[in-house]
Amino acid sequence: MQLAAAASGGATGAGISRRSVFLLAGAGLGMAATGCHAGARVAPPAANSIATVEDLLTREPFYAAHRGSQDNWPEHTAEAYRRSVEAGAEALEISVHRTSDNVFVCHHDPNTLRMTGVDKEIARSTYEELLELSNNAKAWLGPNSPGVPLPKLTDVLDQYAASCVIFLEDKASGDPADLLDIMDKYPEPTRHFVWKQSGTARQTPAVKERGYLTWGYFAEDESVKLTAQLAERFDLVGLHWSAPDGEVERAVEYGKPVLTWDIHTRFERDRMVRLGARGIICANLPYVTTDAPRADADSFAGGVRAAGDLPYALAWTHQPVIQPATASIRLDHPVKASYCMGSMCPLNGEAGYRISFEMRWPDKLPDEAGHAGLAFGQANDAPYRIREAASSGGYHFVQRTDGTLELFGRQAGETSGYVLGSSAATRPVPGDWMRYEVRVTPDEVSVARLDGDGERTVSARNNTYRGGYFFLCRNYDGPPAVEFRSIRSKPAAN
Repeated sequence: MQLAAAASGGATGAGISRRSVFLLAGAGLGMAATGCHAGARVAPPAANSIATVEDLLTREPFYAAHRGSQDNWPEHTAEAYRRSVEAGAEALEISVHRTSDNVFVCHHDPNTLRMTGVDKEIARSTYEELLELSNNAKAWLGPNSPGVPLPKLTDVLDQYAASCVIFLEDKASGDPADLLDIMDKYPEPTRHFVWKQSGTARQTPAVKERGYLTWGYFAEDESVKLTAQLAERFDLVGLHWSAPDGEVERAVEYGKPVLTWDIHTRFERDRMVRLGARGIICANLPYVTTDAPRADADSFAGGVRAAGDLPYALAWTHQPVIQPATASIRLDHPVKASYCMGSMCPLNGEAGYRISFEMRWPDKLPDEAGHAGLAFGQANDAPYRIREAASSGGYHFVQRTDGTLELFGRQAGETSGYVLGSSAATRPVPGDWMRYEVRVTPDEVSVARLDGDGERTVSARNNTYRGGYFFLCRNYDGPPAVEFRSIRSKPAAN
């Protein structure tokens, strides 16, 4: 196994200890013997604690905040890094570009357009010019997400380099000497920095001469795939969470700790840990590092998406519109969609629970084939959509435009559900909110509509699915939009 050489003196004065080298080797070679435990979670660090690379490699798994956990805060900002550390992150993944006046700034893209709305190439802009811009993730995080500036790398490192592990990537992929010189100035730098780079990049020899560990990552959209020979260039190797099972298992067999990015869901986390990944480079850190519900009600009134709430497709273009003025969320993407309410999950399906919510078509009703509702009883937070195979079975309640309520069950891997029951109710009126309550007991499942001319209920004596995850669903392509609000959960006994 190829390890980074310990520094023999010089400017850094900090080599890799024998214990660090031993732990790194054990992290890769000992994995088959020790196994992986998907239930292991990160705990918030103690006040004034110091995390090192060797500490991190004792965790099974270990976590790092990808871009500062970009599902929760504007990516690669001082706000994101600070909030990630406050949430328990011991490691931060940071990308940098260099300005025209040789200042390293934290940013993923070479251009500022995606995050700021202003079209500037970082390499052709001065740092003072970039200070006029503001990172804006409102389309992804919600309308009340703050606009925050691009941070200078040294400001971030002054805050965290001595106490956290920093996975640092030079996105410009040029001569690493200047960035290494910055890293060398911090306390015990080889114990706190890991050099991150694409598997096709060539900076590894210069980085290892300084004593730093290296992480080479291999993305699905790149032509170069991870092989045993390429793995030998690096101390850690990385694969995207979408990599096929066999590819992850082969990477583990190469004997280097495998890191996976950018993990958004608990389902992704558990799959990758089961396959042998050691490092979870996490886009949704407050949610993914726990297995407990964080709330019992939605937070739409706050105008910022809650940790764990995610659209079916993990893309800015698919995020529903959070509407603080009406404390609601609007699903209006051109294709059928679902929205996981992970912040409220998992519910205790074995003991039973209730979910209350309101739903309406604000503008007009869909055609007679269109419907919307709630999927629940799912075993995990893997993406769910009607008429598409899912990794777990569950229930699906739909409200039809003629007023009919229908309750379905659907087995894992199947695209079609089976009817458990139906009931007639008042026809929906565009703009009017309809009120519902899902009721799950150990032996029965039912959904009641509570508005209109009295309660109407569809129910089934069934205990097949008792998973704790649920999804808001819009089950048709094209307009119109559907909205949800007042989503709350409680134990069945209450």
